[in-house]
Amino acid sequence: MRGDQSVFLESSQPMGREYTVAVVGATGLVGQTMCSILAERCFPVKELRLLASARSADSVVSWKGRQITVEETTEASFRGVDLVLIATGNDISKRFSPVAVEAGAIVVDNSSAFRLEDWVPLVVPEVNAADVDNHRGIIANPNCSTIQLVVALNPIHRVNPIKRIVVDTYQSVSGTGKEAVEELRQQVARYAAGDEGEISPRVYPYQIAFNLLPHIDVWLPDGSSREEYKMVAETRKIMHLSGVKIVATTVRVPVFYAHSEAIHVELTEPMSPEEARACLRQAPGVVVQDDLSKNDYPMPLPASGRDEVFVGRIRRNEVFDNGLSLWVVADNIRKGAALNAVQVAETLVARGKL
Repeated sequence: MRGDQSVFLESSQPMGREYTVAVVGATGLVGQTMCSILAERCFPVKELRLLASARSADSVVSWKGRQITVEETTEASFRGVDLVLIATGNDISKRFSPVAVEAGAIVVDNSSAFRLEDWVPLVVPEVNAADVDNHRGIIANPNCSTIQLVVALNPIHRVNPIKRIVVDTYQSVSGTGKEAVEELRQQVARYAAGDEGEISPRVYPYQIAFNLLPHIDVWLPDGSSREEYKMVAETRKIMHLSGVKIVATTVRVPVFYAHSEAIHVELTEPMSPEEARACLRQAPGVVVQDDLSKNDYPMPLPASGRDEVFVGRIRRNEVFDNGLSLWVVADNIRKGAALNAVQVAETLVARGKL
């Protein structure tokens, strides 16, 4: 069971105007978590509409003591809605986001459908909250691995500009969805029962239990994956780093929740690990967990179910001039998706844009 959540940014309070909110993909991992976080953070919801595919329609979800029936997502679903949180794939988002905007709603979209469109803000509130001011109805939620990267690096970049970034990710199966979580669970159970015969994977091209797959999303002509391309392009857009050199290698690992990242940066000026720790301790949404004398460092298991981005193993590296290395872990379903989307909505409220 995933533990109680630690809330690090001030939540919206149920005062003043309340909003009609629709969650598209409400029965998936991210959609369910969005609903939970709306309640946890007391987002001012007047009415919550839960939307999903025809397959999930008519199921009933309990939310803040209310029983809400899930409805099939249609063009008519967005009448009278103020805010739409989308937790589906690109096709559904491309189909329904413009419909929702036309109906008068603001969309916060967790898919990658609009992330790199010039006219769509791509927002992590701890990093570029002011970018929401320029929205035209759609605001994109970044890739989960990108979010924790920029939350960890932006506080350092603000005091000592970053010149280049090398990042290797170790991404949990929940980033693929419920089916991947169940596939890993079943494969581990078979091994635990002594059944080590051939396993026929369904979600991934190979067995994920006790294995690593350097393969997330589709391959691109240059040999990188689309996940790696997303991290590079999205980081540049969020942090306004058009000229910074970035390379990413993304790997799927047999962990249920929380992504881990080994990050190596070159800074403009020297910065000691102690200075970096002091900078990060003041940053919203960041927990510095870096006491090697006690073997205290971030790990996916304790980070699962938490809202913060955990940073440790902060040390110099000799590969770059003015180089630093960091180890960063965060729950990909919460901060990497659902929480960030709700924080974007809170930012819209706080800045008078919703």
